[in-house]
Order: sequence, then structure tokens, then C-alpha cells
Amino acid sequence: MLVGRGLSARRACELVGTSRRWLRYESRRWGGGEDPVLGRLRELAARHPRYGYRRLWAVLRREGVAVNVKRVRRLCVLYGLKLSRRRARKRRGVGAGVPCRAEYPGHVWAYDFVHDVCEDGRKLKILTVQDEFTRRALAVEVGRSMKATDVRDVLLRLFEEHGEPAFVRSDNGPEFIAAALVRALAERGVTCRHIEPGSPWQNGLCERFNGSLRDECLNLETFRGLEQARAVCRLYLEQYNRERPHSSLDYLTPDEFAAQWEARHGRRRRSERSRAPRPAKGVKG
Repeated sequence: MLVGRGLSARRACELVGTSRRWLRYESRRWGGGEDPVLGRLRELAARHPRYGYRRLWAVLRREGVAVNVKRVRRLCVLYGLKLSRRRARKRRGVGAGVPCRAEYPGHVWAYDFVHDVCEDGRKLKILTVQDEFTRRALAVEVGRSMKATDVRDVLLRLFEEHGEPAFVRSDNGPEFIAAALVRALAERGVTCRHIEPGSPWQNGLCERFNGSLRDECLNLETFRGLEQARAVCRLYLEQYNRERPHSSLDYLTPDEFAAQWEARHGRRRRSERSRAPRPAKGVKG
């Protein structure tokens, strides 16, 4: 209006307190229709209903979609795809730091149990084993029950596939402190470490994986039987290692992070790994 009355563009912008660039601004947004990213975003949210907007953004970027995280967040909020924020639980500030923190792949493995039930009410006991440094899930073993000898057999099989770690860490469950398990690990040169009672944060990375397993797999499935539970958990393990971006790994998958570390540093020789003497019976690491 001011320009139409004979004022220059510069003087008109000075009077209204804006920049002359505003006069020539043209929106770069899509032509008023539906965002072209929205269709794929909805597909990913339906396939992974427990992924937050940042992980959805990471998956889109891995697929070659040029989109920033703010745009993905806005779409998730507008179309009801954003997860609700969880309330942080208060923790008692007790317990020492994490025992034997992982410094390289194969340095520390952590393992724990997760429990679930089948459709008929029968219980499932799930053993999870994770390499702490790379966040790779090494095993998700499902059974009706699982004793110390079963845990030993799983770990020995993993040693044959991946090599022995320097340490294994667990809580103080009876399956994990059993003399038969500790003795079998000591014979392979692997040192047991047990967290302090009531201090699950000392095994926090394994607890985090267990939470993801429950949130993204167990809570979304109704198992008709043991074999179906085993098949579903095997599929989740493969998807977790190969496809799921991990926020603490700069949104790489565990397999990608392990491959990058291997290319940069090379595989450490076992002789370079720290070894501890065999613990006495009944003594915790």
C-alpha cells in the first residue's frame, strides 16, 4: 500500500519496521498439499509404533530422504505420531559406579533375564546377552525356564561364535552366581563381575536393551506358544542389530558402528585384553 502511494520500497520497509527481503520472499514449501514425507513417515510409525520422532527421522535419512528433525517432529505432533514423554523415575543415589566399563568391542558382555507370558498364561523366561561397547545384541534366548547350566551353554556357544570377552557382568540372580557357571567361565579365561544388590544402573546398558525389547517387541506381540516367541525374538535381534538406528551411536546401527570401529582400530588381540585371576567360590567380582 505504501509503495503504491509513491514511497520507495526502502522507505516503506523502514516505516513498518521490516526488511526489504520480505517483499521478495517466496515460500519454498510444497504447493499447499500434503507433505510428501508424511506418507512414508506414517508407514514407519505403523511398523515401529514405539519409535520416537528422532529415530523416525534417522530412518528417513538412512533411506535417502532429505528432511530435518524439526520437520519430522512437527509432522509427528500434527498427525498424532509423537510418543508421550515418559516421567523419569527417582533413584536412590546409592551404589558405586559401573564395574569394568567397556572400552572396546568384546571387552564386556552383559546379560540378564526378561519375563513374559504366552496367550495361555504359561511363563516365558528370556535371556539377553549384549556387547556393551558396540551395543550389539548377541543372543535373545527364550525358554519356559532357564537354569545356570542353560546360561552356561548359551555363553559357551557365543564364545565359539564371537570369541571370549574379558568380562561378563550380571546381577546377583541365582543363575548368574552359580558355581558351575562361574567355574566354566573361569576355565575360558573370562572374569565374572556382579553388580551391587539393588543397583540395576550398574548394568544399565543391558537394562536399556531389555526395555527396548519389551517396548518394541514383547508388548506388541501375543505369543501362542514357545516356538512363536523364539521366532519373533530372533527377528527382533536381527532387526535391532542391522536396521534400528541407535541414538548413543550417532544413529548408526550396532553392526554399522562395529564395522566402523573395526576399520579404524582393527581387532584387538586377546593377549592385549586384561585378564583377572579365577575368583574363589562364592566371591563376587
